[in-house]
Amino acid sequence: MSSADSSSGEGREAAWRAVGDNRGRRMRRIWFIAAITLLVAYILLKLWSHLWTEKLWFDSVGFSQVFRNQVVAQVAMFAGGFLLTAGLVYGSMALAYRRRPFLPPAAVDRDAMERYREMIEPVRSLAFRGVPAMLGLFGAAVATSQWQTPLLWWNGTDFGVRDPKFGKDVGFYVFDLPWWQFLTTMLSMTLVLAIVAGAVVHYIYGGISLTREPGSRFTSAARIHLSLAAAALVLVRAVAYWLDRYALTTKDARLITGIDYTADHAQIPTKTVLAVAAVLCAAMFVATLWTRTWRLPIIGIASMVVLAVVLGGVYPSVIANFKVNPNARALEQPYIKHNIDATRAAYGLNTLVGTSEQPETDAKPEQLRKDAQAVPGIRLVDPYLISPTFRQYEGQKQYYQFSDVLDVDRYTIDGKETDVVVGVRELDLAGVPAGQQNWVNQHTVYTHGYGMVAAYGNQRGKEGEPVWAASNMPQAGRLGKFEPRVYFGESSPSYSIVGAPAGAPPGELDYPDSSTGGERRTTYTGKGGVAIGGLFRKLAYAVKYQEYNFVLSDSINEKSRLLDVRSPAERVKKVAPWLTIDGDPYPVVAGGRLEWVIDGYTTSARYPYSKTSSLEESTEDSVTRTASNVRAAAGSSINYIRNSVKATVDAYDGSVKLYAWDEKDPVLKTWRKAFGGTVLPLSKMPEGVRAHVRYPEDLFKVQREVLANYHVSDPATFFSGTDFWQVPADPTSSTGAQQPPYYLSIAMPGVSRPTYSLSSSYIPAGKGRQNLSAFLAVDSDATPTPGKPNGNYGTLRLWTMPRNVTIKGPAQFQNDVNTSNEASSTFPQTLSVFMQANGDRLQRGNLLTLPLAGGLLYVQPLYVKASAATGFPLQRAVVVQFGNKLAWGVTLENALDDLFGSGATTGTDTPGGDTKPPTSGDTVSKALGDAQKAWDEGQAALKKGDLAGYQAAMNRVKAALDRAVKLGGTPGSSSSAATPSGSATPSSSGSTPSPSASPSATGSAAPSATG
Repeated sequence: MSSADSSSGEGREAAWRAVGDNRGRRMRRIWFIAAITLLVAYILLKLWSHLWTEKLWFDSVGFSQVFRNQVVAQVAMFAGGFLLTAGLVYGSMALAYRRRPFLPPAAVDRDAMERYREMIEPVRSLAFRGVPAMLGLFGAAVATSQWQTPLLWWNGTDFGVRDPKFGKDVGFYVFDLPWWQFLTTMLSMTLVLAIVAGAVVHYIYGGISLTREPGSRFTSAARIHLSLAAAALVLVRAVAYWLDRYALTTKDARLITGIDYTADHAQIPTKTVLAVAAVLCAAMFVATLWTRTWRLPIIGIASMVVLAVVLGGVYPSVIANFKVNPNARALEQPYIKHNIDATRAAYGLNTLVGTSEQPETDAKPEQLRKDAQAVPGIRLVDPYLISPTFRQYEGQKQYYQFSDVLDVDRYTIDGKETDVVVGVRELDLAGVPAGQQNWVNQHTVYTHGYGMVAAYGNQRGKEGEPVWAASNMPQAGRLGKFEPRVYFGESSPSYSIVGAPAGAPPGELDYPDSSTGGERRTTYTGKGGVAIGGLFRKLAYAVKYQEYNFVLSDSINEKSRLLDVRSPAERVKKVAPWLTIDGDPYPVVAGGRLEWVIDGYTTSARYPYSKTSSLEESTEDSVTRTASNVRAAAGSSINYIRNSVKATVDAYDGSVKLYAWDEKDPVLKTWRKAFGGTVLPLSKMPEGVRAHVRYPEDLFKVQREVLANYHVSDPATFFSGTDFWQVPADPTSSTGAQQPPYYLSIAMPGVSRPTYSLSSSYIPAGKGRQNLSAFLAVDSDATPTPGKPNGNYGTLRLWTMPRNVTIKGPAQFQNDVNTSNEASSTFPQTLSVFMQANGDRLQRGNLLTLPLAGGLLYVQPLYVKASAATGFPLQRAVVVQFGNKLAWGVTLENALDDLFGSGATTGTDTPGGDTKPPTSGDTVSKALGDAQKAWDEGQAALKKGDLAGYQAAMNRVKAALDRAVKLGGTPGSSSSAATPSGSATPSSSGSTPSPSASPSATGSAAPSATG
């Protein structure tokens, strides 16, 4: 082969390789473009599905305006943040490039920088667009997260209250100041980014050189550009310093929140001086246009740093340590007074009704009779423990459940307001058999819960089980007729597809029914949810939930509706994103519907001088730590709160209604202007719902936490802290968390009749002392009274214990219960023997404190739960305490009779024993025979673990022996005296004998009598 042929072949190979390389590059480019296109298409598809499904959801609940206004505000803030950040950065970079020197001044690094410029030049255009765009997206994200701030500023209203330092309306601090501070922060951030970006471009293109002579390191263009930008930044900081003066009104100081002596006499003047210094420093930067040197700006910056350190740090510290600390009690008093007044106003504590009556510690039976009408209102059913029992008796199937914590409400039954414990029978998909766990069953068959179960709060059955006021499937009971199906609840599935064409067989499981082959079916006919019969809607939800069955399943037809966002709290939060939602929605039956009621709060952290509280920490207690359905309120620090809105969510169709509960609240007024028409006036709330509204727990928890210190009105006493309180730890819980407040009907001192209330206790602050310091209750009944549309609802009543009387606190009561060993109180021994013999486990119920007979009565139900996994608690006993006297009983009446004396009570939670007087044909022998029979029945009940039956039998023994005594004690005669013998004889107080006691000294099973 000739050399020509060889080189020709090599040329062809090179050409083919070049073609292959080109083809490879083209293919890689095509694949890269395709991948980018698919990624962009996927992102756009997700964005489209999200926006469209969100719009459909808001349209379905009638809150389209909320979606529109929120999107407009977010888009406006996104665009503003992007344009501001990207615009300033791009302008700075473009200006630096446009004013670059044509020939960079000679410098040691010129050749090196030239190489960098050559490397950057091919991508310069991309960099000049990409860097501002990336930083612009960052600025847009920051701005978008603050979309509510401009709405508050634009729609803000006055509070009608002025702060004591600057004389400005509180609305300025709550609505205006956050907006101006946001603007200064945003401008400071973007100006810093612009200055850095401009300096980098100047450096790359020779406008700045660190190796040139000191006088020529900056070109004139670079110096003018950066000096003017720096002047703008320092001016913005001057405005920020000026605004910081106002922000001190909500700053946490050592003793209070707000301006104290140090802030007033050191920090505020310092902020003023720094603001003026910043203006002068900005002028020095501008002066470089003429001086052509950085000497003045450097002097200005150095001076500001010195001032910030000396005046901002050293001077306030000197004032605090050498003037305030030695004289703090006198100097801080005016500021403490401002803090106390503002805190009480901001947390709604101005209407507190206080009393310091000395409580009775040894009540007489006649005193109890006077207050006996309150006894039937003592709730013994514990909503925190009884849920497993509800499920055992009323769950019906494993795919139904009740919330971990049930709710307390009141209904008019037989013409009388009655406290009940209620729970909604909700769906539990985890209970669906494993073989039936598929998409069709989970989203089209098992779609809803069914009914509400209610138990009388002060009654118990023979075995300690609840007595039902509403129960069963189909729904039955004393609450009236209502739509029982629960499509929207706290445990509803994430989404369900319901509905079917007319004439089609029902496809949704309604409830189990053995009379119809095991179950009943139904078809949803409500207007809730979104119609998804169309292809594009199916596709949108398929993308949203990443589930192809939306497109392929035959279960979806032209009448199908999709129900999602089904939690009542989530639905309210979505239509009112400006609300803070209470952690415990509760169900009510009203107007033939099952409605969820959710309390909404307007909050702020900007109320001047008001104490700052952590919302989450203040609302945490022993229940929120363990329950799944009751949570501490989500939120950050606050110093202002109002229960401004009460919302309802219909359990069947999911419709949401917002009602203005506190129409005077300035924050609510502002949001109503921003989202006009979404909050209805209170007059629109149905009377049936209004009869069941209650004072919200989270608000009460926050208020009781604040009131622990701010019940003190004297600044000197507040300064010393000698009269501060704290909420006691829950003695029935091992978590160490605070005791929860309790709903029950009580009559506070000065109130003529029991009122449905929410109550809590206080003990002295600090460790060691557990005696009761105060008892707090708030009226929770909104029934209208003459001149009061909401009655006394929301009236806080504080009963402060006198200092010269020691009243036991909850922990001390619980200690007495746990260590009780009184001979007359043999019931605990019975309970202990019962537990040991049957392997059961004691559960202490909610520890209730309530005013009664001029004093404070402690009441605690005791439950026994089998140790097996399927065990559930049954109420077996009640323990009560008044003063230092403790008493036990199977029923509340038994315990109160033992506490105050037999016959003291007029109400009862269960029927008592045989109390018939002797008749003309009665004899001692017959009475003793009845006693023997009752004794035998009691022993049989004890062996079975039936404490209620045992106590009832012992009551009959006592009644029969009392008859024998009244008959004279001679068998066959009606005039002889009977004296029962043996350790089995019940005490005069009605105490139950120990099971270890023998019926007689001779071992006979029968009680004996001698005449």
